[in-house]
Amino acid sequence: MLLQTESLPLSDSPTAVEPQRCVIVVDEALASGKASNAAAVVAFTLGQRHGHLVGAQLLDREGVAHPGLIPIGIPVLKATDRQLIDLRRKSIVHCDVVGFPVEGQTTTDYDAFLAAVRALPGESIRYLAVGLVGGKKKIGKLVGGFSLFS
Repeated sequence: MLLQTESLPLSDSPTAVEPQRCVIVVDEALASGKASNAAAVVAFTLGQRHGHLVGAQLLDREGVAHPGLIPIGIPVLKATDRQLIDLRRKSIVHCDVVGFPVEGQTTTDYDAFLAAVRALPGESIRYLAVGLVGGKKKIGKLVGGFSLFS
């Protein structure tokens, strides 16, 4: 479950598009199951928002088609909860951002999740994960200090 209120960034320029990068940053304090869930939720939404990032279908030797995968990869990095808040805030003006609030893992009722987030002032929302899609150089600068989640 996630909340995304920002719109996709628009480009006014018809020039060549900068190579794209997709990354997910997860709270380093999460247990592996919770971290995997948070990354999966963010990845699913990023895939829906950026269908152009899915590669061509795969064909095996027998000609059976398999769904395409993202050819640019998705590193999953780790950060503290404070770093996630700061990353999301800094990233919004530079790329598409999908944040997964802490409240998303407190219930399986989406309406309850929506109500819980709606009751919070925006600046007090904490995140389990933040996903970014944008220009390769800009994303690199935003996440350059984070290590791989392991």
